Amino acid sequence: MSEKLMIAGGNPLRGIVTISGAKNSAVALLPAAILAESTVILDNLPVIGDVAIFAEILTDLGASVEWQGDQMIIDPQNLKAAPMPNGKVKKLRASYYLMGAMLGRFGEAIVGLPGGCNFEPRPIDQHIKGFEALGAQVSNEYGAIHIRAKELRGAKIYLDVVSVGATINIMLAAAKAKGVTIIENAAKEPEIIDVATLLNAMGAIIKGAGTETIRIEGVDSLHGCRHSIIPDRIQAGTYMIAAAATRGDVTIDNVIPKHMEAITAKLQEMGVHIYEMDESIRVIGQHRYESVDVKALVYPGFATDLQSPMASLLTQAKGVSILTDYVYNNRFKHIPELLRMGAKIKVEGRSAIIEGSKLTAARVKATDLRAGAALLIAGLTAANDVTEVFGLEYIERGYENLVENFQKLGAKIWKEAE
Repeated sequence: MSEKLMIAGGNPLRGIVTISGAKNSAVALLPAAILAESTVILDNLPVIGDVAIFAEILTDLGASVEWQGDQMIIDPQNLKAAPMPNGKVKKLRASYYLMGAMLGRFGEAIVGLPGGCNFEPRPIDQHIKGFEALGAQVSNEYGAIHIRAKELRGAKIYLDVVSVGATINIMLAAAKAKGVTIIENAAKEPEIIDVATLLNAMGAIIKGAGTETIRIEGVDSLHGCRHSIIPDRIQAGTYMIAAAATRGDVTIDNVIPKHMEAITAKLQEMGVHIYEMDESIRVIGQHRYESVDVKALVYPGFATDLQSPMASLLTQAKGVSILTDYVYNNRFKHIPELLRMGAKIKVEGRSAIIEGSKLTAARVKATDLRAGAALLIAGLTAANDVTEVFGLEYIERGYENLVENFQKLGAKIWKEAE
């Protein structure tokens, strides 16, 4: 039975929230583990829908998977090169990492085209370009990608667009290729460093992760290890925005403040008070906010995943703000829903022009994970009645203990059957 989220707004959030491991790391680290020839232990794993689906896929492929709290023990020794044309793969955008991992381990992979959030088609041409450069043959047969290689050989690969997915996928395939692979114009996200750290702990030789040039020296075999996942910077940013929007006082624990620099700077520019500690950030909302212009860019710029929640906060600022997304063209599906709540927003191309306004409760629908977070934040600021958010399954794909965490911060939020 599907559930909806009920939010009675108007309460400032107060207290401490602890951030779980990064979703965008976890969905790449799980496939990376299958390159090992012995047991891999992942700590600080987020307990969310996407991770559960990945665990099922690994089990289907013959791996032994044991999940205890936020730790997963993966023994990939009995893994088999089975085709995965659809089914669970279709539920998951990041299922494309199975291509690089299976190719690296078995020299072949058959994987259905990925699913996940449907705000924009995500081309995998850069992934394919990388696999072909390493010596694989790639074909699309009946809606599944078939990748085969007699032998993977290192190559120099220049990415035409900065792509997190392609950067990680090429790293996975190249870790055991013969010779040296160089990825130029690589993505620099913290999650890429996280994957490289795991692979290096498994015996890979990867240098330059986090810069635009990554060098991978192929090795013959990889072994098991233990690795702790970095904190989720998008989850942390969502709570920072929610604290500001409700004019609350929230300490966000288990974060890496350096990963949060772009969102911290924008909130401060609006007038939010922010205090950074070693592994936590305190956000104190204010009565009045100034309008700002926000440009969503690749890391270290403002994260596109925080663009939707930020739109809700900008409705609370005085004057007109312009929010532009240079990463995705079509990531404004939350805007029609915010309009139903009384927001004054006009979309022009890649930009949303947002005028300060008072939001009121309404029945709205989440169409993807981050749009859902935006509607939740909007509901927290609407004090007149109860906001109903449909499509809760999208939101729970990326936020661990979402309802419980907001309840602990004093939000009046609960689930009901649709």
